[in-house]
Amino acid sequence: MRPRPVSKLLRAALLCSLAMLAAPPVAHAAEGARPAPAGTPVADAAFDPAAFDAYVEQVRARFEVPGIAVAIVEDGKVVLERGWGVRELGKPGAVDAHTLFAIASNTKAFTAASLSMLADEGKLSLEDRVVDHLPWFRMADPYVTREMRVRDLLTHRSGLGLGAGDLLFWPGSDYSTTEVVQRLKDVPLKTGFRERYAYDNILYATATLVIEQVSGQSYADFLQQRFFDPLGMSGTRFNADALRPGDAAATGHAKADFSRLQPTFPLTWHNAAGAGGLYSSVHDMSRWMNAQLAGGRYTDAQGNTQQLFSPARQKAMWSLHSPMPVGAPSVPALAPAVPDFIGYGEGWITSSYRGEKLVWHTGGWPGMVSRVTLVPGRNLGVVVLTNQESGAAFNAVTLQVLDAWLRPAQRTGWIEAYAQTADASRAKADAAWKARVAARDLRSKPSLPLARYAGTYRDAWYGDVEVRQEGGALRIAFGRSPLLRGTLQHWQHDTFLAKWDDRTLNGDAFVTFALDADGKIREARMEAASDLTDFSFDFQDLRLLPVE
Repeated sequence: MRPRPVSKLLRAALLCSLAMLAAPPVAHAAEGARPAPAGTPVADAAFDPAAFDAYVEQVRARFEVPGIAVAIVEDGKVVLERGWGVRELGKPGAVDAHTLFAIASNTKAFTAASLSMLADEGKLSLEDRVVDHLPWFRMADPYVTREMRVRDLLTHRSGLGLGAGDLLFWPGSDYSTTEVVQRLKDVPLKTGFRERYAYDNILYATATLVIEQVSGQSYADFLQQRFFDPLGMSGTRFNADALRPGDAAATGHAKADFSRLQPTFPLTWHNAAGAGGLYSSVHDMSRWMNAQLAGGRYTDAQGNTQQLFSPARQKAMWSLHSPMPVGAPSVPALAPAVPDFIGYGEGWITSSYRGEKLVWHTGGWPGMVSRVTLVPGRNLGVVVLTNQESGAAFNAVTLQVLDAWLRPAQRTGWIEAYAQTADASRAKADAAWKARVAARDLRSKPSLPLARYAGTYRDAWYGDVEVRQEGGALRIAFGRSPLLRGTLQHWQHDTFLAKWDDRTLNGDAFVTFALDADGKIREARMEAASDLTDFSFDFQDLRLLPVE
């Protein structure tokens, strides 16, 4: 899903900030790991268990992560499978190989694989038009509606802007998946069709409806029967609603107001599950990685070799469909992580690292971020799940593992490199905020009495937002999103700052009212207040018109 960007969440989420690829020596076959047959070399000699143990603890301390779980696989064997820290601050439950985390946008690979499986069975083609399976499907442009293919749902090149439409399900709403997708017709396009890469989640929600239409099953049942049961992923759950009593699930943690670490709000993506709904453990994800590295093959409970999807479909999923620009590293220390190329495939990112092709993805969720990385040329995979919004942590761990196998001549101190990146990002955001404060006109007053701003405002794709006066203040409430409730504090002129009640959202936004020549409110527009705000708060696409 969110995926949030690595600086915050990444509900996909992702985003996949380039400079987030790299690592030094690593370590151990641990708790929950399946031992390899005697005499089978399953780890490079540079992989030192004790050193890796200490390294992960350094990552936890430096980036304030309550709990981390890691699994490493090589040549079909589990090298390491274990956890560090706690599931929730202040509580004794320890993270282990079976602890469930929201894997967010790492769900997208399952959605792409589901469509590939159906294509192998001849039930659809990825070249089918989406309207062939969902006749009511509409985009904002008739040409895009007509030409959108099933593959286009997976490759982030539709013309939608970054995170477009995410407010329909982020941070949680009562819309159904069908209602979310139906509202796509009013979500504005920002570029030409297939013109450039821009990460979205809403088209993966569309993909789940295609899967359900073609298979005749709910997406939850399809995943359970076609992936989780065959691979032995017994702990994996379709979304937070499917968690069962006794499931050892991690609690997400975020820094309220970007400063105080605390448990964050619960969330389920019941209406965009194919974009980022799954909960899983490193134990289960090791099975998924091994099947991927084996070209879709796995051994069933009877010891027979089975195939999830064809090698041809896996090649397509791992191919570069949407190129992404290779930028300069955010700090010099990250230079070794800059790839030769990077782009999006079908549910996976593909890039390079130290001469090896990587196939990977990140996931971001309120309070939980993760990364899955495959190195096909080495038959190596690593998954890192965390319960804090620190992309720096999962990148530092991932690259440490990769370097243990790739053995670069000169190691990079990834903890310090990513710490510098995080500090630079925070400093840049702080400077931008100080500039806003300095430009604020403290003597200005609203053009109208507060009561005149109260009322119902409607956006074509989101729906209704209510502004009401309570005592001497204005309150704002998004009609379909229970968490988006807060106070409007006057900023300057006819601009107010929406301060959400839940401070772990870290999504405060400016609301600016525009008046017509008669002094009546013509519309309200919004924008995120902080540069650190997750891209899924796509307030900038709202055009809120007063409802008479």
